[in-house]
Amino acid sequence: MATFVLVPGAGGGTWFWHRLLPELETRGHVGIPVDLPTADESAGQAEYADVIVAAARDRGPIVLVAQSMGAYSAPLACDRLDVTALVLLNPMVPAPGESPGEYWGNTGQQQAAAENAASLGIPPEFDVIRTFFHDVPEDVTAYAMSQGEPQQADKPFEQPWPMQEWPSVPIHVLAGRDDRLFPLAFQQRVVKERLGVTADDMPGGHLSALSQPVVLADRLVAYLH
Repeated sequence: MATFVLVPGAGGGTWFWHRLLPELETRGHVGIPVDLPTADESAGQAEYADVIVAAARDRGPIVLVAQSMGAYSAPLACDRLDVTALVLLNPMVPAPGESPGEYWGNTGQQQAAAENAASLGIPPEFDVIRTFFHDVPEDVTAYAMSQGEPQQADKPFEQPWPMQEWPSVPIHVLAGRDDRLFPLAFQQRVVKERLGVTADDMPGGHLSALSQPVVLADRLVAYLH
């Protein structure tokens, strides 16, 4: 049995992982979703890492999974936990000293997303349904929309990433083939440039834990071998 500690992206909470958790359980594993203090204007990347450590403490060896902006805080927790692998899911892959706010311009995300939108024949402007929920089941999308816009403080976006190098643990990257925020080719380039590894592609958009929980569970379990 493996323990997967699940870190959401910006504005995310434990609900983001609710479709993945039973899939991990049916495969004989445990998922521990982390509820980051995203609405707390005093909490930054270090505080997010503290919450991750608190959620995973005394759990024994863990696989740490980080979605999107979670890739900024999850590595900060690795040296305080028994991490057997770090899995980044459609991640913002930080460079040393780069804040999440700087990530977009430094990586060319806007141009990549616009070019991808043009290839799909859709407007380039960000739209929460078109960009994030285009492949999420309608009932799941309806519930998410009924909860209102997630709260995300500005502080962690303004903070430079403090690490000079990535943790010395196996790192895997899962990139959604249909991600409209971070298109596949964009992710593959940034991951190769910044981590020196090859991103593994899988079906689904940016919110693959909601749209592709079965496939995601299979892929996470495969990394155990």
